[in-house]
Amino acid sequence: MNNTPSNASTTHERPRLRPMFRLQWEEVQQSWVMLFPEGMIRLNPSAAEIMRRCDGDRTVDQIVGELEQTFNMTALAPEVQAFLAHAREKGWLT
Repeated sequence: MNNTPSNASTTHERPRLRPMFRLQWEEVQQSWVMLFPEGMIRLNPSAAEIMRRCDGDRTVDQIVGELEQTFNMTALAPEVQAFLAHAREKGWLT
């Protein structure tokens, strides 16, 4: 039996932004934002780095690996997976 919560990331999952959201750099905000019909969500730098990689092509493992390499850090998987679970709960990802 699988005890993984339905909103938990699996390492082979390929998260993708839901079609109603658009991720873009907002010069006025000086940050990445997600635009959707009802408004805008301003992302902090860490969230933006994760969401920019949620293209449906990269697996969670690949996203973690890229972030660890880009920022010369290790053991980011728990934080990335927690953020992805949060993003799924909010309905941002498919």
